[in-house]
Amino acid sequence: MPFAPLKNDTFLRACWRQATDHTPVWLMRQAGRYLPEYVATRAKAGSFMGLATNVDYATEVTLQPLDRYPLDAAILFSDILTVPDAMGLGLSFEAGEGPRFARPVRDEAAISALAVPDMDKLRYVFDAVTSIRKALAGRVPLIGFSGSPWTLACYMVEGAGSSDYRLVKTLMYSRPNLMHRLLEVNADAVATYLNAQIAAGAQAVMVFDSWGGVLADGAFQAFSLAYTARVLAQLRREGADGHPVPRIVFTKGGGLWLQDMRALDCEVLGVDWTVNLARARSLVGEGKGGKALQGNIDPNVLFAPPAQIETEVAKVLQSFGKPHKDMQTNGPTHIFNLGHGISQFTPPEHVAALVAAVHGQSRALRA
Repeated sequence: MPFAPLKNDTFLRACWRQATDHTPVWLMRQAGRYLPEYVATRAKAGSFMGLATNVDYATEVTLQPLDRYPLDAAILFSDILTVPDAMGLGLSFEAGEGPRFARPVRDEAAISALAVPDMDKLRYVFDAVTSIRKALAGRVPLIGFSGSPWTLACYMVEGAGSSDYRLVKTLMYSRPNLMHRLLEVNADAVATYLNAQIAAGAQAVMVFDSWGGVLADGAFQAFSLAYTARVLAQLRREGADGHPVPRIVFTKGGGLWLQDMRALDCEVLGVDWTVNLARARSLVGEGKGGKALQGNIDPNVLFAPPAQIETEVAKVLQSFGKPHKDMQTNGPTHIFNLGHGISQFTPPEHVAALVAAVHGQSRALRA
């Protein structure tokens, strides 16, 4: 085996709907700007891409939150837009503005020219996966990730973040066949990218459909869900060490379509803070073919005092309901997370309160 044996498999067990002694917890964007040590490392790197493309720095910042908190998983430090960057769109990050593409794709010629990129252009990501996995030394599992085909398309057409998605939706409604062509390339690129992360050492992979929730009913199924399914169908089932690799899908704003997402060929569905966990459990978490659920506390809860954070953690755990405790069978399981990424303004000590509350309260629920 090229990597150290895993010492804490709680997260992976929950992904497979196996009983655990506590509810595992990790946080979206847990390696990020709310940590002063991250800010210091980014300053050394000179820029976000300088950080993301340097294997040593990417390893360092991935491990920083684990050195502070007893989290149950690490997630690769990278960005969802590395794939379109490798397609030649020219990604940059301007201070205070977020990501931007120098060459957005908005017409037939630009979209027809798109292809699955040479994965050697993303070698820095896969080298970081292997480096992080080795540095973890079996402490917790490592999650790899990508943006969904639809979410990548939003950035690729808009050229940056958007408040109204006018350009990408104009393309979708006026030239649906052209949008399908873009999404097909994206789906095959994402699958290839995630498979390379798995080969490099990722022990679970997550598809972030960050902007699926901006679509209308019907459009979501045709332009987002179908292409997430296309990604999942192509993914490797075993990791570099021969162990099975669970697949997580998170659609922000996707609570309306949980029943549709139950049919996805994945193990875990992430939900945002608008979703009632008890209802989600009844729709997708129970019975044969059920999914593990991941989420879903509002990230802004972390601005409340620690005592209130503990109260809100209790609400989430109670909403999910009675934990699955039979070690011999599979059943409904919950992975505690935020309903979206952590804010850069979050007090680090409040994260400590959250993690301690999840571990302590969830153990008490199983006693």
